[in-house]
Amino acid sequence: MLKVTPYLELDEEAKQLVDHASNTTVTLTVSESAVLHLLLLSSSSVCTKEELLAAGWPDRVVAATSLTQCVSTLRKKLESYPEVMLRTIAGRGYQLNVSTRSHIKMLAVNDAESVRAAIVDVSLLVKFSGILIALIIGLSIWYFSDYHGVVKDTASWNADKSIELNIGGVKQDVQLLYKDNVAHLHPSMWQKHLAPEVNHLTDLNKFNGFALTDGNYYSMAVCPDADDKSCSGNGLINITAIDPTPAGLNMKNFAALTKKMEQRIRYNRVIIPRNEPGTSGFVEHHYHADVYYPVQGNMLVRSDISLSLIYEGKDTGKFYSAACITDEECKTTPIKYKIKGKFKQYQEKINGLDVDVFHVKVAQKELIKPDEVSSSAMHFYREIRKHEIVDSDLYFYRVYKDIDTAVWIVPLLGNLVAWYEYEEVKL
Repeated sequence: MLKVTPYLELDEEAKQLVDHASNTTVTLTVSESAVLHLLLLSSSSVCTKEELLAAGWPDRVVAATSLTQCVSTLRKKLESYPEVMLRTIAGRGYQLNVSTRSHIKMLAVNDAESVRAAIVDVSLLVKFSGILIALIIGLSIWYFSDYHGVVKDTASWNADKSIELNIGGVKQDVQLLYKDNVAHLHPSMWQKHLAPEVNHLTDLNKFNGFALTDGNYYSMAVCPDADDKSCSGNGLINITAIDPTPAGLNMKNFAALTKKMEQRIRYNRVIIPRNEPGTSGFVEHHYHADVYYPVQGNMLVRSDISLSLIYEGKDTGKFYSAACITDEECKTTPIKYKIKGKFKQYQEKINGLDVDVFHVKVAQKELIKPDEVSSSAMHFYREIRKHEIVDSDLYFYRVYKDIDTAVWIVPLLGNLVAWYEYEEVKL
């Protein structure tokens, strides 16, 4: 058989055109088959009328109108194939042209030559258009993917600076994490909330820490007597400033006051019910931190925060978080906010700092509203209410971990950094 296009062939013996794309045939007369055969062999050259008459009616003398009628009929039979054009060349004869548009249908043909033709022979415009469409589709898939959200959120953080903190009379440079376009990064934005005249802790000799700001909140996470690779988890200090006015926090009294608050009220030691569906036989990776919010003239407010991960795959699983707000005199009935969802874990970098990013799709929220809210805690109640309304996708960052502790950036009550105790709970 003689190929007309990658999907259309001339079967001269059967006197028919075979369409592999639609699995159909077009019947030809003996003369039509012979004329088309000669035109195909001529490879776009002009065939004279005499040559075509001799091929279509061998050893016969026929009028020129027989060829004219034959060509007219052939054209009708080829109408379904606009890429195949039988042209009249005035004063010379006829010519068959096959456009490279026929390669569009090459997928219907299991033929290596047709595939090559489709790829190589098409015009540059067609190739460019195909590549452009493929790029647009690929970029659209990427833009709306979960991973793009992770990359975008991670890119909004920076970790290329450090600042000096004075905690209890000990000065130490700590890693600074901050959002893009934050204007105020001077150490005083953190330090001014600790009253200098009472900033003394007798048992503190050294510490490791992190400082963070999203432009609204300024938080610090400190592990006493720690080095760059380990933290015992004893005496962790997590302080977040929510107001630009210096809070005047008395560090001499801070340790005793926080110990009293933590012993008196503890809500989130383990937050996953033992009968939680789908958790039997799993390990709960449980993190717990106490974050304190000093505000000038107000009672000290504490957020008891827990995070729990249950892995169902290498980097996926169930995510649980709970935050409970109280104040130092228990005037605020506990404000509790819990979320549950699924997480996907990613390994990313922020200016060379290795971080684990947990993209959480929130499936369930629970806000336990208080009977009474003190003026000190009213800010937090309003923030939690906002979270309850808008939370759907959240990004949690684990920026440090060792055997006993971890440091997390948490998007609850604004973005804050806190040093967490870590424990495994087998379910």
